[in-house]
Amino acid sequence: MASIRTLLAGTTALALGAGAASAQDLQFEIGEGPFTWGSLEEFRGAHDFSGESIDITGPWTGRDAELVDSVIAYFEEATGASVNYSGSDSFEQDIVISTDANSAPDIAVFPQPGLLADLVRRGEITPLDEETADWIRDTYAAGESWVNLATFAGPDGNESLYAFPYKIDVKSLVWYVPEQFEEAGYEIPETYDDLKALTEQMAEDGVTPWCIGLGSGAATGWPATDWVEDMMLRTAEPSVYDQWVSNDIPFDDEQVIAAIEEFGWFLQDGYVNGGREAAATTDFRDAPSGLFQFPPECFMHKAATFIPTFFPDGTVVGEDVGFFYFPAPSEGDLGQPVLGGGTMFAITSDSETARGFIEFLKTPLAHEIWAAQGGLLSPHREINPEIFPSDSQRELNDILLEATTFRFDASDLMPGEIGAGAFWSEMVEFTTGAQDAQTTASAIQDRWNSLQ
Repeated sequence: MASIRTLLAGTTALALGAGAASAQDLQFEIGEGPFTWGSLEEFRGAHDFSGESIDITGPWTGRDAELVDSVIAYFEEATGASVNYSGSDSFEQDIVISTDANSAPDIAVFPQPGLLADLVRRGEITPLDEETADWIRDTYAAGESWVNLATFAGPDGNESLYAFPYKIDVKSLVWYVPEQFEEAGYEIPETYDDLKALTEQMAEDGVTPWCIGLGSGAATGWPATDWVEDMMLRTAEPSVYDQWVSNDIPFDDEQVIAAIEEFGWFLQDGYVNGGREAAATTDFRDAPSGLFQFPPECFMHKAATFIPTFFPDGTVVGEDVGFFYFPAPSEGDLGQPVLGGGTMFAITSDSETARGFIEFLKTPLAHEIWAAQGGLLSPHREINPEIFPSDSQRELNDILLEATTFRFDASDLMPGEIGAGAFWSEMVEFTTGAQDAQTTASAIQDRWNSLQ
């Protein structure tokens, strides 16, 4: 089952939606605007799929389904193929059912690597070629991270690239109101130490640095896991993060405990609006409202790219509210890690046309069409930054392009009973102060041990 964060990362899906892109309905006229039209012309010259058709299914419905259709239309126009995209809010269940029934679509769009890995092990996914892996390494920022994310062990135990990452969400963000920072004389922190110093300065000034809310119904606790994941990337090597995700090191390893304790540093008295108990019970959708009160109830809020959905009506990102990268330490060699989520295209029924569509996704244009309409970020280094509809969107994408390491949300990679269960609930107990980091981590590891 998709996590609450996966569902919120795009347009909320409430019903089954389907639509077929039409080559006659191009969103932007070819040759006009700052798009990389040359990449489409080059692709057209190498691919002719006239009379062929493919089906694609994924998690996007509503407005997002319209946006992916607007991208597909250019593939149809260039190749003569016909493509039908269908989106569902129960994609995860649907794709398992269809593969079990030998009725899988040609391509499926996976929001969770864990489900994709399961189907790879069952032999339901076609591996991509090594040239595509090399292309991702060379063309995507932090390219090796993306190759690793989409590489899985097949039925024979051998590892291959099985998917193409596309449409990425960034979680390593802090939101703030520029006017408040300016009036108080606060500057955007450049390093993690600067962020902690700013937090201390705000508390000394008598204002509350942070708004935090873990409430999310049955999914209460997940925002705390995002904090811990970002802390892991700022206190340990990426390889340690990977070992943690796979439980190759236990959840109560000292490095994980240290990351939980780093989150705890931000929960000190005077640092969080309402205190620790309020942080654990405030709904995550309501938490950022403290930024917009007068006087403000807090000055900073850590949340992913989807959080503006829950800002007050009429709030303009880039004017009324801004954001900055959750900074990394200046010392050491951890670089600029970025935590996030995203989707991956995988071939579920092999054909030349399906493989051709993966090739189409390599073109800058396949990213630019959606990005120009808002809602898509991409690590593709060759897209024209002028296509973004606002400076804010361009700046968000720059965070991806400047990343030295990208890691997918850890709790979405862990077994469901851990990542969407014990990790959530135990972090609530830690946030309230009911238990320390050691107790929290050990309780999660005990639950993991019970799955063996």
